[in-house]
Order: sequence, then structure tokens, then C-alpha cells
Amino acid sequence: MTTMSSVNIGRKPSVITLTDSAIAKVTDLLAQEGNDALALRVAVRPGGCSGYSYEMFFDSELSDDDVVTNQGAVKVVVDPASAELLKGASLEYTDGLQGAGFNISNPNATRTCGCGSSFS
Repeated sequence: MTTMSSVNIGRKPSVITLTDSAIAKVTDLLAQEGNDALALRVAVRPGGCSGYSYEMFFDSELSDDDVVTNQGAVKVVVDPASAELLKGASLEYTDGLQGAGFNISNPNATRTCGCGSSFS
């Protein structure tokens, strides 16, 4: 069973929730980077075959208007424009016979492409 939990920093609500498997994988990846100042930034950018595409990367530069939450040992950062499109979404990591990778389940997406990396 996969559970999800987050702790808000400040008054901003959590935008995207990481599953336990995603928290574990991101924690591993952050440890490999060896930089305690890094956060996982999740963003939505125009583009992709369905209109928007997801971006995830480690970032050490935060803006005052970013939505920041701690989920397990992971600091998750989302810019305000992306927050509107990601509200209620979850990030999961799977590692199985069909391949390994991150997947975002977004209740705001009305249409997704076949590759799963873009939506509208």
C-alpha cells in the first residue's frame, strides 16, 4: 500500500503529493548529488503534444512566491503558475518489469498524450 503525506511550510497549501516510493527514490537521488541545499522542483511548461509538459529537476534557487513543502526528507518546490495546474496531483515512482520511472497523476489534466509526459 502506498501512502502519501506532506508537511506545509508557511501558509501555502501542498500542491503535489509524493508517494512513499517517490520520496524514497528522490531521497536516494539527492544523496547521490551530495548537496543539502537542493530541492525537487516540479513545474509545468507550455509545449508537448497535448499542450503542457511536466518538468522535474533539482534546484537550489527558490523564489519568495514558490510553494514549498517538506515531504519526508524531500523539499518540494512549485512555482505559482505551475501550482494552479498541479493542484491535487501526485508523483509516484515505479520500478518494475515494464521499466522504472516517475509518473504524475494529475486530476486537472483533461487529456494526456501516449507518452504520459504532456497534458492539457
